[in-house]
Amino acid sequence: MRLFTTIAGLRCYLGLHRQGKNVGFVPTMGALHAGHISLIEGARSHNDIVIVSIFVNPLQFGPSEDFQQYPRSLEQDRQLCQQARVDAIFAPSAEELYGSGTGDWGLEIGVARLPIPDSQSPISTTVLPPENMTSVLCGRFRPGHFQGVATVVTKLLNLVQPNNAYFGEKDAQQLAIIRRLVADLNWSIKIVGCPIVREASGLALSSRNQYLTLEQKEQASVLYRSLQQAKKAFQSGDRDRAILIDTVQQEIAIVPEVQIEYIELVHPTTLMRLEKFEEAGLLAIAARLGSTRLIDNVVLRDRQPIVAIDGPAGAGKSTVARQVAKSLGLLYLDTGAMYRALTWLVLESGIRVDDEPSIAELASRSQIQLSTGDDPQITTRVWINDHDVTFAIRSLEVTAMVSAIAAQPYVRQELVKQQQRWGLKGGIVAEGRDIATHVFPDAELKIFLTASVHERAQRRQQDLKNQQQPNVSLVQLEQDIQERDTRDSTRVVAPLQKAADAILIETDGLGIAEVTARIVSLYHQKLSVSR
Repeated sequence: MRLFTTIAGLRCYLGLHRQGKNVGFVPTMGALHAGHISLIEGARSHNDIVIVSIFVNPLQFGPSEDFQQYPRSLEQDRQLCQQARVDAIFAPSAEELYGSGTGDWGLEIGVARLPIPDSQSPISTTVLPPENMTSVLCGRFRPGHFQGVATVVTKLLNLVQPNNAYFGEKDAQQLAIIRRLVADLNWSIKIVGCPIVREASGLALSSRNQYLTLEQKEQASVLYRSLQQAKKAFQSGDRDRAILIDTVQQEIAIVPEVQIEYIELVHPTTLMRLEKFEEAGLLAIAARLGSTRLIDNVVLRDRQPIVAIDGPAGAGKSTVARQVAKSLGLLYLDTGAMYRALTWLVLESGIRVDDEPSIAELASRSQIQLSTGDDPQITTRVWINDHDVTFAIRSLEVTAMVSAIAAQPYVRQELVKQQQRWGLKGGIVAEGRDIATHVFPDAELKIFLTASVHERAQRRQQDLKNQQQPNVSLVQLEQDIQERDTRDSTRVVAPLQKAADAILIETDGLGIAEVTARIVSLYHQKLSVSR
C-alpha cells in the first residue's frame, strides 16, 4: 500500500497503474471505523485499484464547529487500510489541495466557507449545489457545509477520476447532493451508496461517536429505535407525514438527554419535503447529545418487493426467475429480451454493429416496455419505441448479433437505467450476473443461485442432447464453464459477485420446481417479517 501526500504523487501512481482497470474511490475524513471499512470492502469487491483519501476538509466546518478537535489518527487509519487491502491512500494538506495561503485554516476558516469567495478568501473557486438541496435538513443548521463538501468532493473526484466512488447512506443528504453534482456535470462516475453500519445497540457508526461516553452511546441508540417505530407504523399502513414524525418524537422523548434538531420526511433523491407519500421517503433525524451532533435516517418504500437472482452461467437463473415470477404474480424483468429488442432496432436502423457511438445514441433514445404475456407460452411481451417485437427478437439475425451489442459499455449503461426505472415501483423478478450487486442493490430479496461445475456441465450436455447438437465431452464442458466463471468474476464491467446480503442456494441435485418453491417460500418469509 502506498501513501501519497501530494497531487503529483497520486497522479503519477494512477497514470502508471490504472490502464484498463477499474478504480474505486472512498473519500473520508479519517478516524476510520467499521462503517468506513464496509465502504472499502465494497470498493475492493468491485474494482482492481482502491484509493482512500484522508482529509479533514476545513471548508465544511462552521466557525463554531469541531474542526480543530475532529479526531485525527493517520497511523491507525493506515493500518486499517492496509488490512482492508487498499492500494493507495491520498492524505494531502489543506495547502496541497487548495493552494497557497491556506496553511492556517484555523484563522481563515470563517472566510473560506463563504458561499461566494471574495478577494480575501484563501480559495478562489467553490462549488454551489442547488440551494433547494443545501438549505434543508442539516443545511438549515450548518450554512455553507454542503458547499464545502461539494467543493472538496469535486476536486477529489477530478484528481482520482474513479469508475466508482463509495459513500455511506448515513449521510443521506450528502449522498443525494453528490449524486446530483455528478449527474449535473455529466461525469461517468458511479456513486455507490453503502448501507449504514451500526453498533449492537443500533447506533449508527460515526467518527464523532468517540466524543460519547458509554452511557451516552446507550442513550443515543434511541434514534435508531425511533426510526424503527416509524417504519413499523409505515408498514402497518400509516402514510401521513405528521403521524410518522410524531412516532419518532414520542420515542425520542423517552430519553430527555437527546435534544432533537430536526425530524423531516423528504424525497430521498430530490430532498423535497414530502407532504403526500408516493413511492419512497427519507425519514431523517438530527439531534444533539451533550456537545455531540448525531444524524440517522431510514428510507421508507411504498412498493412491491423486488426479487434479484444472481449466479454463474448454467445455474438455471432464467428458468427459475420465470417460474418464480409466475408463482408470485410478479413481472419477470427479462433483461435478455431488452438487449434483444435494442439489437432488433439496430438491425432495423441499418447501423453497423461496430458503430458504437451510433448504437449508444440509439440506446439513449429508445424506450423499452415489458408486460406479462397473455399467452401461457409467452412469459413476457416486449415493445421498443411502441413496436411489438415479442417474436421478432427471437430471429436468427438478432440471435447472431445480440452478444456483440450487449457487450458495449454504453448500451449496458443505458439499459441498466431503464431496468432501474422498472424497479421504482417494484413487483419484479430479475436475474443476471450483477442484478443484486449493481442494478438493484436495494432489492428486498437477493438470491445467489449456483451449482458445482460438474453439475452445470451435466446440465449443458443434456441441453445439447435435447437440441440434437453434436456431443461434447463432460471434461471439455467443465473446462469451458470454469473459464467462463473466471472471465465473469474478473471482468472490468459488472463482475459476477455474491451480494453480501444475498441468500446462497446450491442447486446440485435439485429440480426447477424445488428451487422455485424455496425462493417463493423465502419471499413470503421476507414479506411477513417486513410487515
